[in-house]
Amino acid sequence: MHNFIFGIFPYIAITVMIMGSIARYERDPFTWKTKSSQLLRKRQFILGSVLFHVGVLFILAGHMVGLLTPIALFDALGISHGAKQLLAVIAGGVAGTLALVGGLLLLHRRLFDPRIRAHSTLADTGIMVLLMLQLLLGLGSIFVSLQHLDGHEMTKLMSWAQGIVYLQAGAADHITDVHWIFKTHISLGLLIFLLFPFTRLVHMVSAPVRYLWRPGYQIVRSRRGARAPVPGVEPLKGDRA
Repeated sequence: MHNFIFGIFPYIAITVMIMGSIARYERDPFTWKTKSSQLLRKRQFILGSVLFHVGVLFILAGHMVGLLTPIALFDALGISHGAKQLLAVIAGGVAGTLALVGGLLLLHRRLFDPRIRAHSTLADTGIMVLLMLQLLLGLGSIFVSLQHLDGHEMTKLMSWAQGIVYLQAGAADHITDVHWIFKTHISLGLLIFLLFPFTRLVHMVSAPVRYLWRPGYQIVRSRRGARAPVPGVEPLKGDRA
């Protein structure tokens, strides 16, 4: 099971995420949206959304740089493993706390506001719950990392991530003996990848670039000033008077 979860399942999850997202965009482009509930209730939304998105963006950037940068590059720059791990703990702790607070605000309004709850699907609520659990696991791993500031545990996670991305055999062997909280954090993250194309998370890979060249104004015609029918005169076919 260890080899399957950490050696094979990552490729299944990433493949489903990429191919499923492409299929959804091609087959159901009008479902590709955030399904924002701001119009239903603005209270808590702005603060929660800003904190959550800022925190998540910093977390994603930190994971990409921290896990996928070759270890040899840090060594060449003179950055010790302990210093890198301490930086990851501080930056990840701040970003994770912001994302968790914002996410809890968003989840609270989705669960306890009747209007928003009525318009929420199981996928909407479920993915938020999974994200909150993932953030809690990430913050919980900080306390484990503080007990291993030599960076030894961190290098194992880096070797695993780079082994998966660079298609190296035996990637799962790198994290055989790491703490269970790291394994759970990775497993839940892969599950979120797998569910990605079936939830509102797809908006993460969208950018409103089309707005750069679309017309500046949209003309919306009203029937308020429509021509009144003349008594005794049949309107022409297609005339909406």
